[in-house]
Amino acid sequence: MTRHVKVSTLAAVMPPTQHGILPAAVDQMVDYWRDNLSQVLPDQPDLVVTPEICDVCRAIPDEQVPDYLRVRGTRLLDLFCETAKQHNCYIAYSAYREFGEDTWLNTIHMIDRNGDLAGTYDKNHPTEGEMTMGCIPGADGPLIECDFGSVAGAICFDLNFDRLRLQYVKSRPDMVLFTSVYHGGLMQKYWAYSCRTHFVSCIGGAEFKPSHIIAPNGRTLASSTNYTNFATTTINLDCAVVHFDYHNEKFEAMKQKYGPEVQIDDTGHLAAVLITSESDARTVNDLLEEFEITRLDDYLARAEAAQAAKRL
Repeated sequence: MTRHVKVSTLAAVMPPTQHGILPAAVDQMVDYWRDNLSQVLPDQPDLVVTPEICDVCRAIPDEQVPDYLRVRGTRLLDLFCETAKQHNCYIAYSAYREFGEDTWLNTIHMIDRNGDLAGTYDKNHPTEGEMTMGCIPGADGPLIECDFGSVAGAICFDLNFDRLRLQYVKSRPDMVLFTSVYHGGLMQKYWAYSCRTHFVSCIGGAEFKPSHIIAPNGRTLASSTNYTNFATTTINLDCAVVHFDYHNEKFEAMKQKYGPEVQIDDTGHLAAVLITSESDARTVNDLLEEFEITRLDDYLARAEAAQAAKRL
């Protein structure tokens, strides 16, 4: 059964401040984000993703960032909450939040359609530089439930660590949101495929880097460019990754029976495809059951068990 979600990734190059750490610098960021959001809101997205630490102006020295954040308070959070409520969408707002005296967390705030906080993800693996300025590591990777499915977070340096990725391999979020200053290169597609999830990256920093919306089979569905700092596309969360082995004839039979109501996407060289139900009458699980098709993870587990039984 189709589970369509329209997603916007909205990258940003943080403007340099001309106001030091005064409230005027925060005013500048509020105006910047109001204008930036106006680029994607006409498409009526279900979810807007912002980049890591999206509300700190460039040229503020690291040692002054805590003072700036205290002046900022909740003004940017309030803006994103008001925008989410007004436009009936979720917004992933990525920013530092105060945890205690001189202590900070690097956090994705997941704001729901009512403008309320649906949940948070705290960066599990801050850099040494962040920890020097008082940023402490988050403890886990919670699933945040939304009306379209579950989302999980990853921030910048997190992408280098298997512990968090393997947690998501087990917990199976419908979507991983990656907010960052670092692009991550091949790791973005690797996480999407490894976690069998849609992966939405949003990259900020001092210059534009492409942000992507990636399917569970590693297919890039949409990207921002050097000309356009955002990308919007509709994804379907009712999907499954399946291996080719023992399934070719079943794929053909399924396509012959259901035509455009099922999509089978082969990226090539991977020996795995993404099956998506485009029908309101049946889910992808219904399709797999009807045609006796095994999910990739179950197939690999079956193969591993057979290997173990015959291993010397």
